[in-house]
Amino acid sequence: MSETLQAAEVDATEVEAAEDTVEAEPKTRGSSEDLLVQEGDIAGDYLERLLDLLDYDGDIDLDVEAGRAIVSIDGGEDLEKLVGTRGTVLESLQELTRLAVQQETGVRSRLMLDVAGWRAGRRAELAELGRTTAEKVLSSGERIRLHPMTPFERKVVHDAVAAVAGVHSESEGEEPQRRVVILPQA
Repeated sequence: MSETLQAAEVDATEVEAAEDTVEAEPKTRGSSEDLLVQEGDIAGDYLERLLDLLDYDGDIDLDVEAGRAIVSIDGGEDLEKLVGTRGTVLESLQELTRLAVQQETGVRSRLMLDVAGWRAGRRAELAELGRTTAEKVLSSGERIRLHPMTPFERKVVHDAVAAVAGVHSESEGEEPQRRVVILPQA
């Protein structure tokens, strides 16, 4: 009889632990979102100081999307200078902003920075490139290697290729010469 009582006590303890876990999950999600909002706020402050130093006009917009903080700067004519050729200045500015956030929070940031809508426009171009190239590979049966791209650019192309049945994509090479290769399905 004592074995039955002990088993019942263990089962009740396990149920209570499981309930605690279920109750803790929303708090974890909430604190995760709170951290992303905090990252956006820190990044916004950092970028606002930078714009003031450069005497550039721009509006900073903060958002949380797909588990990362999204920071956008729009509005000023000088902002194109913060993008640079093929987004090189933007990539560097994004990394500096991530470091500023990490210094304040102690956590590595994955925030995404867009300036003057460049990244959004580039995303649309790359999605179209991925789709049309995938269709060419599908019709010709020959693999196609694209030019070297940043990790952001490669991800957009991989996502576009994944939406086309009968082909797949891989990355090859070493940074900064890493590129997407689109192949027919084997």
